[in-house]
Amino acid sequence: MTVIRHILVPNSYHDSVFLMELSRGLGERPGVEAAGVMMGTPANVAVLVESGLLAERPEGVSPADLVIAAAAGTDVEAAEALEWATRSLTAPAGRTPPDSPSGGAPAPRVGRWQWRELPESARLALISTPGPYAAAEAWKALRAGRHVALFSDHVPVEDEVALKQAARDRGLLVMGPECGTAIIGGVPLGFANRLRRGPIGLVAASGSGLQEVTCLIDRFGSGVSHAIGTGGRDLSAAVGGLTMQQGIDLLLGDEATRMLVLLSKPPDPQVAASVLRRVAHARKPVVVCFLGGDPEPIEAAGASVARTLEEAARLAVELATQRPIPAISAAEVPETPVRQGEPPLLCGLFAGGTLAYEAMLVLRAALGPIWSNAPLDSDHRLPETGQLPGHTCLDLGAEEFTAGQPHPMIDGARRAARLLDVAADPRVGVILLDVILGLGSEPDPAGTLLPAIAQARQIAGRGERTLHVVASVTGTADDPQPYAAQVEKLTKERVVVAESNAAAARAAAALVMA
Repeated sequence: MTVIRHILVPNSYHDSVFLMELSRGLGERPGVEAAGVMMGTPANVAVLVESGLLAERPEGVSPADLVIAAAAGTDVEAAEALEWATRSLTAPAGRTPPDSPSGGAPAPRVGRWQWRELPESARLALISTPGPYAAAEAWKALRAGRHVALFSDHVPVEDEVALKQAARDRGLLVMGPECGTAIIGGVPLGFANRLRRGPIGLVAASGSGLQEVTCLIDRFGSGVSHAIGTGGRDLSAAVGGLTMQQGIDLLLGDEATRMLVLLSKPPDPQVAASVLRRVAHARKPVVVCFLGGDPEPIEAAGASVARTLEEAARLAVELATQRPIPAISAAEVPETPVRQGEPPLLCGLFAGGTLAYEAMLVLRAALGPIWSNAPLDSDHRLPETGQLPGHTCLDLGAEEFTAGQPHPMIDGARRAARLLDVAADPRVGVILLDVILGLGSEPDPAGTLLPAIAQARQIAGRGERTLHVVASVTGTADDPQPYAAQVEKLTKERVVVAESNAAAARAAAALVMA
């Protein structure tokens, strides 16, 4: 019998990254079956109620209160788990309890200090707070003369526009909201990888796309000066590309940057025109990758067009080093067909939203329409039934999957569970994955997936079908989870590992058509 318990910690604000780490640690306590740690906003409380971790909304809870809930096998296990979580909140700054799953490793903490107390050398503030608090903290940083990297989501678009306009007027930069990745002067922010320094500067309205391109640049033998994240809404009509345009100007004026790369899903046409007008006057080479966008305006602006993230990295290194870079070769796929008869379905399970988008473009060209929760066109949005109507790619980092839960880059357990659900569908013969390494990602992304992959093959085998799994690994040799070691783990489990996300999508399509 499952026992569900919760506690409220009044007026205990903590940033979202810390809460995700604490929630993951709580879920790893002995006997704990499910757990959630969230600020007491109405939306968060609703998520806990819907997931069964709360029977009803606690009386008197406010957005400033912390809600800690756990479902365990016994009352003792539930009580001990909640007691551990409480001790984690009061542990010395920067430490988790010594018996935590991370073994006492440093954990993010929130300090109460004034922006003016920071030394002048602290020129950038990384803000990761729930949306209702994020804009206020960003305003404090701007007024204190600091650049801002705003990791937080759920920030109203009108606040984003006001912050970015104020920053521009002050000669400062606001990256975000939803700036998941940036590298400034070699310092990684958010989800980022350990890269060599070099002459290539990037501005991107994409976190996972920025990681993919910078890691490929590193693998191709060059390096990155700065990688500026804009946030996913920056190139919308509402925001107008404020950070993208400011980032272009900053990199064009940076002596260490010899060429630029711009990354985004298709921008608003008028915003794209404004961005490309700046590109047309640039005195440095520029590569533009607007995934799925019209290449003609880019060519007219004198920039190099990249149709995939892989191509953006290759062209960038060629322009920066003046040497040819061979295209990534096709991944070697098994000759064993999935089954006789009708072609199998493909299902992609992605942690990175832009990687899912790129994969869908590649797959659509080979296989036709791709269904998704974040589709290329509105006609192919997944129905709410949960059934697969055809070839499908899921962006598991989207809000509907991460509300109140760790992002799949932080904790891949939910993606592993989804993999088993997909494998149980007798029509599915190919599963496509992205494995994203780096700072902020879980310690062993491949290792989290391997047991589920092995079990999924057993499920398929009972139905007398072959299940192929294809993956790409976004990372470098210097990441905390070294690239080669992660690739080796996957290949030992007979996963087809491609050298880029686009190459993995091509390999997956080839298996479907075999």
